[in-house]
Amino acid sequence: MGITPDYGNFLDGKRQLDGKFGFAPRYMPGDAFDFQRALIEHAVQQGRSAIFADCGLGKTLMELAWAENVARETGGNVLILTCLAVAQQMVEEAEKFGIGATRSIDGTAHRITITNYERLHHFNPSDFAGVVCDESSILKNFAGARKTEITAFLRKRPYRLLATATAAPNDFIELGTSSEALGHLGYMDMLNRFFKNDLNNSASGRMRGEVIKWRLKGHAERPFWRWVCSWARACRKPSDLGFSNERFELPPLIEREHIVEARTLADGALFALPAQGLAEQREERRRTIAERCEQAAYIANQTTEPVMLWCHLNDEGDLLESMIPDAVQVSGGDSDERKEDRLLGFAKGKYRVIITKPKIGAWGLNYQHCSRVVYFPSHSFEQYYQSIRRCWRFGQKREVEVDVIASEGELGVLANLQRKAAQADEMFANLVAEMNDALAIERGKFFPHKMELPAWL
Repeated sequence: MGITPDYGNFLDGKRQLDGKFGFAPRYMPGDAFDFQRALIEHAVQQGRSAIFADCGLGKTLMELAWAENVARETGGNVLILTCLAVAQQMVEEAEKFGIGATRSIDGTAHRITITNYERLHHFNPSDFAGVVCDESSILKNFAGARKTEITAFLRKRPYRLLATATAAPNDFIELGTSSEALGHLGYMDMLNRFFKNDLNNSASGRMRGEVIKWRLKGHAERPFWRWVCSWARACRKPSDLGFSNERFELPPLIEREHIVEARTLADGALFALPAQGLAEQREERRRTIAERCEQAAYIANQTTEPVMLWCHLNDEGDLLESMIPDAVQVSGGDSDERKEDRLLGFAKGKYRVIITKPKIGAWGLNYQHCSRVVYFPSHSFEQYYQSIRRCWRFGQKREVEVDVIASEGELGVLANLQRKAAQADEMFANLVAEMNDALAIERGKFFPHKMELPAWL
């Protein structure tokens, strides 16, 4: 028995799927690959959407093409927000593809304007019809005031695009804040509709000093991912969208772990043990700075090839810079101009070895010329993923070697990273599977399971 039209409309009204706010594309770059054209078309038609595409799949081209479409459709300006030092790379990419884009740091609005997130306060939202947030996953790393500023800037813009490689599907907070920034379902509305928390209430954050854990309701998993796919598209390779992976096969990634032996033991310890809890892990990290830096410097000094070193403490960066003669460091205390000079200088071969922290340089930059990475681990899988992906990305011609250096007491940190990597792969696979189902429905090639309904319906 079929579903009556009235009841069908009722069911459609209960589905948490957003409509389209965009228009048919007016421009498509001739150099775009087939999967890129599909993502551009979806983003333009949606008007307010997200592209979760892996590193090296051409998000810059897709963002620029989306901006060109909005500028042509509205006759207005579009603002592209990027991480530090990425703006100049994006301007150069725009020139390569014949798209007019101008970098601005003083608030001057151009047809397509590119600036850093740190410069946003100079700009007036009313000057722009559309806004692009490049590497949008970095938004959660900003302090509350900066994040609020960005969200408020986006709120009244009719066209919005978020683009990132790791809107990690296992990070529900990020998916919720992305939806809210795009003007779809709010973050707390998303949690209350699709999730259940440990306390069975609408609280968020911490209560009584304990983290409140949200988990998908048993019956809501498929509706949740279907809802995400209504405003986002995700792919780690073109075949996720049904296209060929030709020319997008990555070279091998070689990961090695170096466990260094601490020369001193923790207070009261007779032998080295894995650190328990964040406090012990922080103490372990500081107590073994010399040992870990010696190993990292040895690796960097054994080659004449470019090397990226990722650390987390200022003392680590300072010591590494003193141990590696031709290394430069990018630290938090540097001016924006100094950071840009060194980050871009490394990309152009001006510097052989660069030392910095993931929170400074792990987003947006293209370093395919480098195939050697040295990393001090932390609990953040996203930082590790993004740091490695500066070099191991589509366009890299050589196998990439990654040396992860930790002490015996940091074995728990390494195990946590491996667990998060497996979880991220599983959850991204779920998102891609649901996205493919949604695409099949749109193309009329998928039919839901038939249901037998009572006669009174």
